[in-house]
Amino acid sequence: MDSTHLYYLYNADHPEGNGTAWFHATSTDLVSWRDEGVAINKYTNGLGDIQTGSVVVDTANTAGFGAGAVVALATQQDDGVQRQSLFHSADGGYTFRGHAGNPVMDHPGSKDWRDPKVMWDARRSQWVMALAEGHKIGFYTSANLTSWTYRSGFERDDLGLLECPELFEMSVDGDPRRTTWVLGTSANGSSRGRTTGYAYWTGSWDGTRFAPTDPEPSWLDSGPDFYAAMTWDDPHASDDERLATRYALGWMNNWAYAGELPLREWSGGQLSVTREITLAGRPDGPPQLRSRPVAALDRLEGTPREVTPSMTATPDDPAGIDLPAAAHRLRLTVAADQREPARQVHLQLADDVTFTVDLERRTASLVRRTLPGSDLPESYAQLLTDTVTVPSDGVRLDILIDRMSVEVFVGGGERTFSALSFGATGPSRVRIDAVGGTARLDDVTLTPMAAAPPQRR
Repeated sequence: MDSTHLYYLYNADHPEGNGTAWFHATSTDLVSWRDEGVAINKYTNGLGDIQTGSVVVDTANTAGFGAGAVVALATQQDDGVQRQSLFHSADGGYTFRGHAGNPVMDHPGSKDWRDPKVMWDARRSQWVMALAEGHKIGFYTSANLTSWTYRSGFERDDLGLLECPELFEMSVDGDPRRTTWVLGTSANGSSRGRTTGYAYWTGSWDGTRFAPTDPEPSWLDSGPDFYAAMTWDDPHASDDERLATRYALGWMNNWAYAGELPLREWSGGQLSVTREITLAGRPDGPPQLRSRPVAALDRLEGTPREVTPSMTATPDDPAGIDLPAAAHRLRLTVAADQREPARQVHLQLADDVTFTVDLERRTASLVRRTLPGSDLPESYAQLLTDTVTVPSDGVRLDILIDRMSVEVFVGGGERTFSALSFGATGPSRVRIDAVGGTARLDDVTLTPMAAAPPQRR
């Protein structure tokens, strides 16, 4: 894989100063990253700081900055007014110049008008932008990245403020003859017993309008801390591979408590591990996005320790797995014993995080408790539940436990639960409790994880 370029918002002046710039990092494996410094500075053109946006490579020179120019469209905000500005790079995305005609999209009077995500619609030879406009996602098209025309809007009044939208095409089960469009956005799922997260719909795109197959959204992650996620494909892969596989990173935080995290010199949450995204067909509903850690993460694993081929947990005798280091990957299959089956299995993954598989109701859930002395609100301890498939041989779990986070991948990526955690104070122990009977824990493997080394040129 050639270098992947990541641009992220960072305020180097915190806490004395405000506003974000675009910082830049590159990676050749999507796991370890090289710090490339600031790509676009804040407060340089009179339009405010640099907020969320996206980057494309203009291979056909539609904008006139040269074939292969890297073009960024980003929101700038000044005195509460949000506009879209363009920046272009002639050196592969390391340094950017502001467009003389900025802003290329001036404020139309809406309070919330931000987060442009741009993609090339090859079938219709046009650029398409998805823009967050409060409770609506606006769709705009352009021939040159500088002049944009509003085409339609996708409106919802039941998902709170929509942010960071995106539109892309994927193949179902990797079959290039079966493709569908996916509209994703960060949304508030409180009306459905969820928290904020990445909601998405599959459907059709006719060049001006998106039509969902099902009005009910699906969710890429069922945990509390997977927001403002962005996906992308590998431009160096074949056309079929680009349709079959995407990658995703999410912001592990939540607006309900983002400003109250028990941190001192550093705040703002963190990014999830990079995930490989596929689209799986279902017989009883629209296709479903599935996610799993990228394969390169395996290279950070130490020597696996097979805890035991099989172990059991009962209501009177819980099982336990020692975690002697700070970061681990725990893999296991949770099943009910056939003679005296357990209804539920609880895994305490950190002092403040418990993950539950309900084998009877076919659900998985995650809940946290606020630790003594913490000022985190009650929403931090919200119970979050989603349905899962329970095969006859049990539910496979792939769990990443780090110093300040837990990421649980259920059933090969059918569901994921991502959560910040502030209960890891040193070596600890995963406690596994069974409810209603005996639980069987098979193929239990524990692997220490090393820190990703910074990449160097």
